[in-house]
Amino acid sequence: MVTQQHPWSRYVAIGDSFTEGIGDPEPGVPGGHRGWADRVAEVLSRGTEDFAYANLAIRGRLIRQIIDEQVEPALELHPDLITISAGGNDVIRPRTDPDEIAARFDHAIERLSRDRATIVLFTGVDVGFSPVFRGIRGKVAIYNENLRAIAQKHDCIVADQWALTEIQDQRMWAPDRLHLNPLGHHTVARMVLAALNVENDLEPMKPEPLPTSTWRQARVEDLSWAREYLVPWVLRRIRHQSSGDFVSAKRPEAGPYSLPD
Repeated sequence: MVTQQHPWSRYVAIGDSFTEGIGDPEPGVPGGHRGWADRVAEVLSRGTEDFAYANLAIRGRLIRQIIDEQVEPALELHPDLITISAGGNDVIRPRTDPDEIAARFDHAIERLSRDRATIVLFTGVDVGFSPVFRGIRGKVAIYNENLRAIAQKHDCIVADQWALTEIQDQRMWAPDRLHLNPLGHHTVARMVLAALNVENDLEPMKPEPLPTSTWRQARVEDLSWAREYLVPWVLRRIRHQSSGDFVSAKRPEAGPYSLPD
């Protein structure tokens, strides 16, 4: 097991389903999902006395909600390391402006940086591989360029998902095609630790080959996906509902990280 000296002892993660860990079910952890942030916290906790970790992320949250609900509670925990991924749920919605979303993000970073914590922010995934999201690839790219400028302005670390080609593979994604699966979360955790320059023993993992399928079988799978995931998502938008309604943060207080049971 690799242990690595690093300067952080209080880590707070904020964001949406990506940071909550949706797609990586683990009954033995708070909230029932593990995810990349828990995996990063596990590595950072090794050999670090009194290491504390909080995860305030909640699925479905828009950037305005993340700012209103998570930024101040995060600062009240006095972190020296903050990760923030926000705006993705806004970008995928029709008729939203990536520049306006980025302006909100900039405001959040201004507030988070007031206590001089190390801040890690995430670019969006290059969705060109995904038939579902390929149409918003340019929109994601514009948002990413804004995020890079914000990172430079506030001296943040960039966790570059756009350049993480390993996750441009449907085998890294959960059946809903929106969230990473355990392998995808593991891969992102490795990338975040590399961005932090923290040595670790998380080995690269490759997915199993996809089974061969005919065009007809693929279309049947697409229809099944649409019924199970796309239609409920659209209905929630129409009803102004969210998958995160009545969900609370899985780790609202900074405390020791414990391994899954």
